[in-house]
Amino acid sequence: MNEAVKSVVEYREISKSFGDLEVLHSIDLDIRPGEKVAIIGPSGSGKTTLGRLLMTLEEPTSGTIKVDGEYLWHKEVGGKLVRADEKHLHKVRGSIGMVFQHFNLFPHMTIMRNVTEAPIRVLGKSKKEAEQEAMAMLEKVGLSDKADNYPSQLSGGQKQRVAIARALVMHPKVMVFDEVTSALDPELVGEVLEVIKDIAREGDMAMLLITHEMDFAYEVADKVIFTDGGYIVEQGPPQQIFENPESDRLQSFISRFREGTGGIG
Repeated sequence: MNEAVKSVVEYREISKSFGDLEVLHSIDLDIRPGEKVAIIGPSGSGKTTLGRLLMTLEEPTSGTIKVDGEYLWHKEVGGKLVRADEKHLHKVRGSIGMVFQHFNLFPHMTIMRNVTEAPIRVLGKSKKEAEQEAMAMLEKVGLSDKADNYPSQLSGGQKQRVAIARALVMHPKVMVFDEVTSALDPELVGEVLEVIKDIAREGDMAMLLITHEMDFAYEVADKVIFTDGGYIVEQGPPQQIFENPESDRLQSFISRFREGTGGIG
């Protein structure tokens, strides 16, 4: 495979069980550099677990994940794959940006401190350099005027935009957005999605978007993956997935969405 098109994320034969319940069944999935991949599917379909495995919040039962050419949950020792230690996980995790449903901001820190903490502590940047970059990212998400505020002074949508800025300053190879609007009041959803759309348009960072926002997936994604019952049922460009679904299961899923919202066409 040409180096220029090598996947930035590779899932290979990934399975995940919780006790006797197998929630993912031998999944193969690739994300190319700069590619925007949306995962859709009903609750319990496995889409959130796929994201949590990449965010190192859950460990796969079997299979491997590579990020930027390095194993995530494993490392090679003497030509064999062994379970990774925390040091290896920490190193590879540095290539992954994560934005969660519930923001996870530090309530006792200003917005500026929230955004500069990791670049200073993890990347070893100077306070001045970290603050300059943080201000640029806060400007990108429309919140440069809130740098001295505390999270309690912000709306849910603003907090989520700060969380996006905080992830961006680490310059990840891939950014995982895990249902980032599901905890927001409906009137705040649009402002967060617009920020993500702007970032996606810049094009240089791979994105994994776990979402129930179908219109958003249609507009932003290069590839849409439909999961059901722990399997990838269909994947392809948004037009194919939403306008010409092949499986009965996906046809039913999209029909129900259109009836409920009037969205995607």
